[in-house]
Amino acid sequence: MSELQIGIVGLGWVAGAHIETFKHVTGASVTAVCSRRELTPAALQAQYGQPLKAYRDYADMLADPDIDAIDICTPHPYHAEQAIAAANAGKHLIIEKPIALSWEDARRVQAAIRANGVKAMVCLEVRYSAQFTLTRSVVEQGLLGDLHFGEVDYYHGIGPWYGQYGWNIKKDMGASSLLTAGIHAMDILLMLMSSPVEEVTAYGTTSSSEHFTPYEYPTTTISLLKFAGGQVGKVTSCIDCLQPYYFHSHLVGSHGTLLDTKLHTTRLPGMIKTRWSELATHPIDSGDVSDHPYQPQFQAFVDSTLAGTTMPLTDFDTALESHRVAYAADLSVQRGVPVTLSELA
Repeated sequence: MSELQIGIVGLGWVAGAHIETFKHVTGASVTAVCSRRELTPAALQAQYGQPLKAYRDYADMLADPDIDAIDICTPHPYHAEQAIAAANAGKHLIIEKPIALSWEDARRVQAAIRANGVKAMVCLEVRYSAQFTLTRSVVEQGLLGDLHFGEVDYYHGIGPWYGQYGWNIKKDMGASSLLTAGIHAMDILLMLMSSPVEEVTAYGTTSSSEHFTPYEYPTTTISLLKFAGGQVGKVTSCIDCLQPYYFHSHLVGSHGTLLDTKLHTTRLPGMIKTRWSELATHPIDSGDVSDHPYQPQFQAFVDSTLAGTTMPLTDFDTALESHRVAYAADLSVQRGVPVTLSELA
């Protein structure tokens, strides 16, 4: 196989960003889409600037022998069953987060992937951003020493001004603040702390603003994490804020601190103790999927899949662990008590 042919199921805002991204990825191309809407090749050509085969029946697209991988861009409740069906059809997988709305369904997806020997990635693309590529480098080069505390927070008001709002407010669609959006912050913290989570204590609340009271689940959650290595961490997922988008990070170690893109470290002699040093990078400062770093992530997936290897950073099993911690946090909000990760085995 010299090139992956991609079929996308679900044709909304995110799918458009994926189609545009694949135009800049070598070794793959989007050749088909599946949507409940009646679509003609001419209309698709006009909208996306390339020829696309149109399917209305997902089973028919899965039966197409020319399609090598399925890119799942549908609303959240459909991800698990569509991923399982694609894996059973022998198709590689690109899955928009969340993998599933429950731990049990996520494990079913994992079982199908393993049983069929297909490759899969999850779109936790913030790991591939310039900001967190640089942050990871700062940590790995030891400029902060041994991390003992980290917090990563997601602030993005998802109100009526967002297209997904109509379905995102429903419990059986959006599921939770973390699963619908804030899992990006949880995933980044787990990447940086490099230690398994043992226990989560989480709390939830909701804004009284008329924009957010229709939500059927807590729109702000705070998760306190206890790591196996003794570190502690905190993740805020706030989708009911009225402010500019803000992806906050704060890492504290034995030799320094990184606050968003500001660094102080004792490992670089000559720094002024009372001032931060600013790291020049492209920050994560938008919730618009067109601004997300899909291109390097998709390229890594394509390259590794064609080579028969596991992609770095956002392979399925790595993403599943971030989801497992999110499910545990949501369970803690529901029960009002700490939840150990061993409960979700």
